Amino acid sequence: MNTRESRYKFGLVDSELNFLTKVCFGLMCLLAFLIILAKGFGEYWMLDYFRFVLLLSSIIPISLRVNLDAAKILFAYNINNDEEIEGTVTRNSQIPEELGRVQFILSDKTGTLT
Repeated sequence: MNTRESRYKFGLVDSELNFLTKVCFGLMCLLAFLIILAKGFGEYWMLDYFRFVLLLSSIIPISLRVNLDAAKILFAYNINNDEEIEGTVTRNSQIPEELGRVQFILSDKTGTLT
């Protein structure tokens, strides 16, 4: 099993944010097309379309992604430096945000958590 490439762990928050970003992008393109449709197709309608896409680009919140990544780094730093759980090392920034979503903890006889 160690010969396989390790898979990338992708958090649920990132999946939801990616989906919402795709929806916002589709909405932005649709709105730009509807504006062109209402304005009428002129000689340079394609240039106008890209102009409206650029004007509507503020619909997609890039700063949300930046703030989310900064919060992940801060969570990992706080977990690494917590005095109550000494020796803890966060090797993945996706794990701390998933800790709040844990519903069931299963353990076998040896204490291995799954």
